[in-house]
Amino acid sequence: MINTIIFDFGDVFLNKDSEAKDKALAALGLHDWNDDLEKLEKKLETGKIDEEDFLKGLQPYTDNASLQQIKDAWNRGIGDFPLYRLEFLQKLTESYRLFLLSNTDPIHMEKFEQDAGASFYSDFYQCFERIYFSHEIGYRKPEAEAFNYLINNHDIQPKRTLVVDDKKFNTDAAEALGFQVWNLQAGEEDVVELFDKKIINQEEV
Repeated sequence: MINTIIFDFGDVFLNKDSEAKDKALAALGLHDWNDDLEKLEKKLETGKIDEEDFLKGLQPYTDNASLQQIKDAWNRGIGDFPLYRLEFLQKLTESYRLFLLSNTDPIHMEKFEQDAGASFYSDFYQCFERIYFSHEIGYRKPEAEAFNYLINNHDIQPKRTLVVDDKKFNTDAAEALGFQVWNLQAGEEDVVELFDKKIINQEEV
């Protein structure tokens, strides 16, 4: 019986638009996301570098774009957060321990909070027992350390815990650690279908 749910953030609650971000970066001259840029993003997502160092790291790959232009393009990947998902989450708090575990960076989180407004994001954050962002804990999924961080700090039993994530390599890693998983297909499935799809039997609530 599931008593705990660990949710991802992007493309589970917050819609993302990677195509818009890629187009915006391409318009600045950055067309190919190579291995060096992938490593740079990982450093940002695990708190090894700050926003300025990340943006300056991208700058040589652009056509002399300003740091603000790069930041704005980077944030084009942040979409909307439908209210009905928050309302669904608020109902879940009555029956489950809820955690948020997200690979994200401070630039995107600032953008989300700015767009959503304090009332909305506060209501969202209050649904969770704890919130863990990769840039704050120093680990990101699918690293086992990211999941073990929650297990060790909150007396979580993987076999009674569901991990909801849109990336299969993340749910595969969680499953290997003994968690129940739902690899949510963004654009085809919605987190509010949790009971409709029998991911959790509603009788358990």
